Amino acid sequence: MSRPSPAVYRRRRIVVGAVLLMVALLATYLPVALFAPVPSASAALAALPAVSSPEVSLQTPAQGTSAIGIAGEGDDPAGLVLGSSGSTDSIPIASITKTITALVVLDEKPVADGGQGPDIAITQQDADFLAATIAVGGSWASVYPGQVLTERQVIEIMMLESANNYSLTLTTWAFGSVDAYLAAATGWLAEKGLTGTAVVDTSGLDPGSRSTTHDLLALGAMALADPVLAPIVATASDTLPELGAVDNTNDLLGQNGIDGIKTGTTDEAGFCLLFSADYAVGDETLQLVGVVLGAPSEDQLHASVLALLQSAQSGFQVLRVVSAGDVMGSYTTAWGSEADVVATDDVDATVWSGVEVTSSTAAENRESGAAGTEVGTARFDLTGVSLDGPEFTVPVALASELDGPDLGWRLANPGRLFG
Repeated sequence: MSRPSPAVYRRRRIVVGAVLLMVALLATYLPVALFAPVPSASAALAALPAVSSPEVSLQTPAQGTSAIGIAGEGDDPAGLVLGSSGSTDSIPIASITKTITALVVLDEKPVADGGQGPDIAITQQDADFLAATIAVGGSWASVYPGQVLTERQVIEIMMLESANNYSLTLTTWAFGSVDAYLAAATGWLAEKGLTGTAVVDTSGLDPGSRSTTHDLLALGAMALADPVLAPIVATASDTLPELGAVDNTNDLLGQNGIDGIKTGTTDEAGFCLLFSADYAVGDETLQLVGVVLGAPSEDQLHASVLALLQSAQSGFQVLRVVSAGDVMGSYTTAWGSEADVVATDDVDATVWSGVEVTSSTAAENRESGAAGTEVGTARFDLTGVSLDGPEFTVPVALASELDGPDLGWRLANPGRLFG
């Protein structure tokens, strides 16, 4: 049998070498291809269409001065002011002054929540206060020496019946004299930062007792926060021993949620009302405080207060900022896998009047991921009056599985794997 020629040996060596080289290459390339990092996909992100709530115009009075706000919102003692009209100067406030009187006295002589406070013995001096009040045409309630009333009862008569003589009785009992009270009240106003307010008497009959709408919103909020004064100003009528029925001069109590606070009328101040009302929005109850000063008649005062309050109330709504499942973007990988990026939570905001919501999303680069994997954050910015804050953030996640590459794609795309 003849031996193969040298040429055949060479061909065999070439074939064997090629096979061995191929095996070596496959042995190296295959595991690298299987386990090499794959290119990440960046999410194509898009902001949701802008969401907005309708604009509302406050119905402010044609005559006089007004303001309305939400008590307790923000850092301003006046709360969150929704709007105002008329003068911003200090102007006469008539018997709304008695709200200051009550707050200053309660600060000096606190009454336990639900209690009556100390007894106040009525003397001849108090009878003289009554005579003097009648002589100048001020509002009054009867009083006689020997009568004994509690501090709470005296405040109640002063606030509900707007009795000027009872404001003199209360402050003289608490501070020793009207002058001492006025000095204390001036210091109290300065301490509270109510620089637009001044008192020169206990009742507001003197037009020198003045305030601004901004300060009055703050004073109204303080009255509502006081555990003794708040229930008093919300009382329509009470019956007191030896005095009989005591009726509130605020005829709007109970209308549109109105639960206070103080009326006032003089020639200089016109017809005035510092008022409050609870208003439910969604699961939240808001405490509104408003004021109308300088109305030309009681009927016009009532109409102005109700129009202002109703227009303010109509501006509140619960606005859906984002719903769980809203698509914020999507991934598309180099090997053709796709998955949406969605918001994971519902977010609602309590807003007032015209509020606009804009959104933006940031998401990490991904090669793959299971459905529900968090991949970033969506941010929502609110422009306007939002009681829940000016911005929200919500996690975003994969709406479905984002598949990684299969073996065929890895083997067929070495350039993608190795850059």
